[in-house]
Amino acid sequence: MNAHQHFIGGTWVGGEATLPVLNPSHGQEMARIARGGAKEIDDAVKAGHAAMDGEWGRLDAASRGRLMLKLAELIRRDAEILAKMESEDVGKPMTLARNDAQVCARYFEYYGGAADKVHGDTIPFQNGFTVMTVYEPHGVVGVIVPWNYPLQMTGRSVAPALAMGNAVVLKPAEDTSLSALHLATLAAEAGFPAGSLNVVTGLGEEAGAALASHTGIHHISFTGSREVGVLIQSAAAKNTIPVTLELGGKSPQVVFADADLSEAGTVIVKAITQNAGQTCSAGSRVVIEDKIYDSFTADLAKRFKDLRVGSGEQDLDLGPVVNAKQCERVQSYIDLARRDGLTILAEGELGTNVPGDGYYVRPTLIGDVPPDHRLAQEEIFGPVLVAIRVRDEAEALKVANGTEYGLAAGIWTQDLGKALRLSKGIKSGQVFVNNYGAGGGVELPFGGVKGSGHGREKGFEALYGFGAMKMIAIKHGV
Repeated sequence: MNAHQHFIGGTWVGGEATLPVLNPSHGQEMARIARGGAKEIDDAVKAGHAAMDGEWGRLDAASRGRLMLKLAELIRRDAEILAKMESEDVGKPMTLARNDAQVCARYFEYYGGAADKVHGDTIPFQNGFTVMTVYEPHGVVGVIVPWNYPLQMTGRSVAPALAMGNAVVLKPAEDTSLSALHLATLAAEAGFPAGSLNVVTGLGEEAGAALASHTGIHHISFTGSREVGVLIQSAAAKNTIPVTLELGGKSPQVVFADADLSEAGTVIVKAITQNAGQTCSAGSRVVIEDKIYDSFTADLAKRFKDLRVGSGEQDLDLGPVVNAKQCERVQSYIDLARRDGLTILAEGELGTNVPGDGYYVRPTLIGDVPPDHRLAQEEIFGPVLVAIRVRDEAEALKVANGTEYGLAAGIWTQDLGKALRLSKGIKSGQVFVNNYGAGGGVELPFGGVKGSGHGREKGFEALYGFGAMKMIAIKHGV
């Protein structure tokens, strides 16, 4: 089986060492990728610098934008190819994978249109001076994306980096690298100059560590676990370069008695089961006002029991989790709930004819979980929803803020005052009232506080993170 190669300096580059790629729907090897390390990262960084000193660095913003819009067109042209690749690589149901392909295209479309719209300011100053600010690219940036949404995450980080004129070295997760490699093919077809986008595949502790610590990298964008994020930031600190970190969450959905409970139930179940719960902003805690706790959890339980899990191509409610390690991790939390005597309110079911060796976890609803229990504190990253009972608004706020994370939160109420108080009181990077995720809008800034990281991705705000402000003061006399 021929291995997929790295994309460095506009050419495909192989290596002797390779890694297997397993399809999580059946656990069998379906491809191999090159196992890059320090040498390949160094080659990619040098290619990025050559691009910055060459054709890519000479392009004006409008020209960069046109290339990105062309890439968006090509992604849409190959959307079905990318969706099938993503479904097989990650285990996603095809409906979700198709959506991911369209969202990836939208990222390049959005940032392609924004490339020539990042404006500096003029600053009133002393007579005889003209003072202005401009935004410039950092230079060569490293982007490390996780395995849960490879297409979306690549678009989310790579598109604004390119729009600002940076050259990119992309390190996709070793479990799910195939769509990133296809995007490199499309970027070349779109006409991106050699070295503007480089893709090096391999293990995080090898290629990822080499990228984070490389002295030729001027900015790092990382999405993944908090533990690895600390390592990334520590490595980057030695080179005094900025870092954007998105490190997951334990996001609450707070439900009050006056909410539209039918709408809330539909959204809350989707928010924890989409992508088999492997979503950084998954609403993994539902915090319910006591007076409706029993009736609302009964409704949630019915919804969970109706869920079906199957292979990506079966296109059911959920697919498998990404690998055996993740399957064992999620199942261990469900087993812990049982050992600790917590109430399993409901579980979904496996669909018919599900491959026996896939990494399947039944979606699970667990009731009356103490707020300080591990299941209510730790990011499980699977289709497990814990229900917590609270007396009133004050206790709901305390519980919502009672973890080390602060990525997203949902509030369900018809009381505008309550919604505003909680929106301001919850320590979170984004708050959604009577919705959750706002449809995943590319236009909306996204990021966390506390243990969920720092910096912002998505929306226009992401562009500033991939640029460096320069102040220019010109003395010209009165």
